[in-house]
Amino acid sequence: MDGTLVDTERLWWEAVEHVAAGLGRSLTEADEEDVLGRPVEHTAEMLSRATGAPFAEVAADLHREFADRVRSGVVARPGALRLLDALAADGVPTALVTASPRAIADLVVEGLGADRFAVTVTADDTPRTKPAPDPYLAACRALGVEPASCVAVEDTRTGVSSAEAAGCAVLAVPSLAPIAAAPGRTVRESLEDVTPSGLRDMITTREAPEASDPSDLPGPSDRPESSDLPGPSDPRELRVMSWNLWFGGTKVRYYREKQLKIILESGVDVVGLQETYGTAARELAEALGWEYHQAGENLGVISRYPITGRLGAADPGFYGGTGVHVTLGGDQDVVLWSAHLDYTPYGPYEASFDGLAGPELAAHESVRLGQLREILAAMAPDLAARDTTPVLLVGDFNAPSHLDRDDAEWPVTRAAEEAGLRDSYRVAHPDPVRSPGHTWSPVHTEHEDSSGRPEPQDRIDYVLYAGAGLRVLDSRTLVTGTPRTWPDVEDNDWPSDHAAVITTFSLGRVARSD
Repeated sequence: MDGTLVDTERLWWEAVEHVAAGLGRSLTEADEEDVLGRPVEHTAEMLSRATGAPFAEVAADLHREFADRVRSGVVARPGALRLLDALAADGVPTALVTASPRAIADLVVEGLGADRFAVTVTADDTPRTKPAPDPYLAACRALGVEPASCVAVEDTRTGVSSAEAAGCAVLAVPSLAPIAAAPGRTVRESLEDVTPSGLRDMITTREAPEASDPSDLPGPSDRPESSDLPGPSDPRELRVMSWNLWFGGTKVRYYREKQLKIILESGVDVVGLQETYGTAARELAEALGWEYHQAGENLGVISRYPITGRLGAADPGFYGGTGVHVTLGGDQDVVLWSAHLDYTPYGPYEASFDGLAGPELAAHESVRLGQLREILAAMAPDLAARDTTPVLLVGDFNAPSHLDRDDAEWPVTRAAEEAGLRDSYRVAHPDPVRSPGHTWSPVHTEHEDSSGRPEPQDRIDYVLYAGAGLRVLDSRTLVTGTPRTWPDVEDNDWPSDHAAVITTFSLGRVARSD
């Protein structure tokens, strides 16, 4: 609704900006993910956490400011009403799916004409709203159709994530923040030239690329050639996460719900887990409807794609590695290993607190180096075949990178590099000064010995990769909210003492040996 159908996305931003200014906070581009496409409650929680203002008061102020702006008059987006009328004339049922509350949605629908929509789903109507798939799934059920038969028209990344998670094709018409094209997603500047037949072709193209007519699609300049357009089982991007769960997340209240929310909102496809506390991989996968592999009490992998092989020892011990073979579809597979290396002796402590020099620091990496070499030996067949089946090694290495620091050789990451594995974060961010990418630690700012010494901050979690079929599109660290420091962590939104690492890869065609 907001920003797609009517020009309220700017009204919402202005309302949030007004409330935030009253609380002494200025919005920046970094706030877009917590404002655009989000329900009032999400944005209110963000502002409450950032400013200390009571949540209920912030939420009420946001409701009031936005409603006042909507009542003063909303303007339909270019082409929106014409498209709705054309869909009605063509007999295509239409649902309004919005993260706005029912009170706001009803104001907008009343102004546009309630008869334009067969169904209206608001933030009040499902347990979870965008970016979870629930609103679009509810709309599909109400219309009596399968998600694969629907096109969702969206203007924010949050809304796109919701629709794609539900299984809909997506036409993205960005309002304030840009949205990239992707498989199953068409991006247009406006709705002015969109037709029912063009929307219909978005679905038939997904099902049968050879039968599509490019001239009828909403925007031929914004989509690949029909011969290059993948179907829903033929992904061209893969988003991979490495995440140390920190005793499974148990240090934080409602940790499992928070973990699920983070995974859903991040849009990841495969997650390599450490410190799974025995059951985390299974419990997360079952809640998500994904597949999983649990190796011993500490290591696991969860995947939205089928896991078709399990690699390495069934129980590698607390420290070690485990691997899976993942079938992505479209004749594309990847192998992913998740690793956790010993944390003692910890090099950054020895460098910062003990004043050890380079040779001593390097020598004290011998335990981790030995563990990594065992993992690399187990991965040897996969690495040998990396140009036909790309390989990923993710995990908590408990060791800094030789690409970040020059005070020692830091042989652990160097050994991975010598085995042919590249560091995706440093590929995306070559300058360690401008982009340190610290993953240790969002909750430790002072050392735990009560000395008051600052905790060394470092990058010790990695997404490494090898193979001609992978190219890094983006890599970033992830921490949600503003975590309180140890030991006052039980109410943190982020249920870990590590930041996660997320890398998005493009998947190129690879030569098959068979």
